[in-house]
Amino acid sequence: MKKQPARTVCVLFACISVLLYSFVAGKTPGKNSDTIAIEGGHISGVKSEVSDVVAFKGIPFAAPPVGELRWKAPQPVKPWQGIKKCDSFGPSPMQAKPVPFMVYTPEFLIPETPISEDCLYLNVWTKVRADNKKPVFVWIYGGGFTSGGTAVPIYDGEAMAKKGIIFVSVNYRVGVFGFLAHPELTKESPDNASGNYGLLDQIAALKWIKRNIAAFGGDPDNVTIAGQSAGSMSVHCLVASPVAKGLFNKAIAESGSMMITNPLIKTSTLTGAEQQGLKLAQTVNAASLEDLRKIPAAKLMKFPGRYSPVIDGFVLPKPVEEIFAERKENDVPVLTGWNADESFVAAFKNKEAFQQEAKEQYGPDADQFLKYYPANTDQEAVRSQIKLSRDMIFAMSGYKWAGTQSKQGKSPVYVYYFAHKLPATADYVKYGAFHTGEVAYMMDNLKFLHRPWQPADFELARLMSNYWVNFITSGNPNGTGLPVWPKYDTQSYQAMVFDKGAGKQELPDKAELEFMVSRK
Repeated sequence: MKKQPARTVCVLFACISVLLYSFVAGKTPGKNSDTIAIEGGHISGVKSEVSDVVAFKGIPFAAPPVGELRWKAPQPVKPWQGIKKCDSFGPSPMQAKPVPFMVYTPEFLIPETPISEDCLYLNVWTKVRADNKKPVFVWIYGGGFTSGGTAVPIYDGEAMAKKGIIFVSVNYRVGVFGFLAHPELTKESPDNASGNYGLLDQIAALKWIKRNIAAFGGDPDNVTIAGQSAGSMSVHCLVASPVAKGLFNKAIAESGSMMITNPLIKTSTLTGAEQQGLKLAQTVNAASLEDLRKIPAAKLMKFPGRYSPVIDGFVLPKPVEEIFAERKENDVPVLTGWNADESFVAAFKNKEAFQQEAKEQYGPDADQFLKYYPANTDQEAVRSQIKLSRDMIFAMSGYKWAGTQSKQGKSPVYVYYFAHKLPATADYVKYGAFHTGEVAYMMDNLKFLHRPWQPADFELARLMSNYWVNFITSGNPNGTGLPVWPKYDTQSYQAMVFDKGAGKQELPDKAELEFMVSRK
């Protein structure tokens, strides 16, 4: 037999050693690698110390939207050489410095740094198996379209990924950088539209997921979009948008919808939004779009403005309610709901002032209004104002979406009502089941939120996250060992109420919600 060169023998021995190790470990080479190839190049992630989940943080899904790309649709990511370490979150979108307020301690906020216009990054948590088609969950954060980011502690994706799904969280531009419209921006756009850059970021991320998620072990045809507050409103926009067609097959919307005008967040027509853009340009002495793009980000943020989704004729051809009325939405299974105590009341009126306001606004229906929102004492008036704030900002619109979906949609809708008052110290107990309070439960992330948790809290988190994972997997939240969650309809109005545990019942506050919606 001819003698093999020493180098060949060494290489052969090394290959055999790798194969033997893989056989003993029960693995095929590459199956559990934390280095994978995606468009743009290779990336590496970080394997958890307590589970088999690998986190890939700070993956660029588009070119940095800076300089000439400020206020443009997301552009393709630029390839890189070598292996990009994706071991930390990318910068959060440009916004004001995060400062704790009300019940919102740092666990609900992005870190103070880094914050940058260069923010188009996403994160993936997965048990890496290249041959598995795991369901994909895409989280879109809230923040009133002016703040937020994926680095918020309670948005960690490991706990959900441990349950067999792929968790993806996506950054998108907010405020003036995400939703500024201007006649020159409309003119330069190939779609003859401007103002919805934040939504276009979300759509670009969904397209990236479609092309790349298989490399992480995900199924590109089983994608659930989900969000809370402004993230929930974003989900509703994507369900309505023809541009997002085919990019997801299920939707979860928590405390937010676009079916009814929100007193805090109002959509504008393209013409109206362009006028705001012209006013900003005049205020900062920008004679052209080129000048406007050169102005430092920090300076632009000094000038007030209400920036939110625009009826631009492209991403949103019409108001969302009209798109649904014409049955032109992306008809997918929906899981939606709201919390018992979420409200934002700046100052409370006494009983006399609240009663007078009711008479002025509701006229002959004032007595009926005060039946649902009574004000016989000052204390009762305060409770009614909290409830009214919740209904007008969050519940009414979600209620209408659920009703519309159940009546005319081909796909089912499941409704929840989160009534659990989070355990808290004296400083926070008054907030009850507050806005965003359900997120740590549905993500099974109580460990990231510093509260005096009880065993019942962990059991509720287990229940809720299992329901959500079941829905993400199949479009139905029900599963073994869980109380039955019925489909919602406008005959029985059955919803899942989460409090100390979980149980179905008629949707709380249905009568007042119906009264309020009927007046819109």
